[in-house]
Amino acid sequence: MSHHVLLIEDEQNIAEAIEFILSRDGLRVSHLGEGQGVAGLIARDRPDLIILDHMLPGLSGLEILAALRADPDTAAIPVMMLTARGRDRDMAERAGADRFMTKPFANAEILAEVRAMLGL
Repeated sequence: MSHHVLLIEDEQNIAEAIEFILSRDGLRVSHLGEGQGVAGLIARDRPDLIILDHMLPGLSGLEILAALRADPDTAAIPVMMLTARGRDRDMAERAGADRFMTKPFANAEILAEVRAMLGL
């Protein structure tokens, strides 16, 4: 069974690129384009890793991350935070992000980080 990655990213071109890179590597990727609906999706299909954009419509990435870390059922799911603003790194780390990546990023870089986080 392949590892499941939940990608929460509102920029369609970035989401499609990440989905392609990870799927090509044998990972199963689910995608949400906004902050609403995350809890329900996780309850139905628990991911092994979450890639979370910082700035999203609905709930922000930091709000989603805080909710994940506050819930004992989701607190241990590894989260990689994505943002176009490097200065958001401290906020993401304080909120509980396991890794942080600034956009734009190289395809090989995100794949290497995801593989490392999944222990592959």
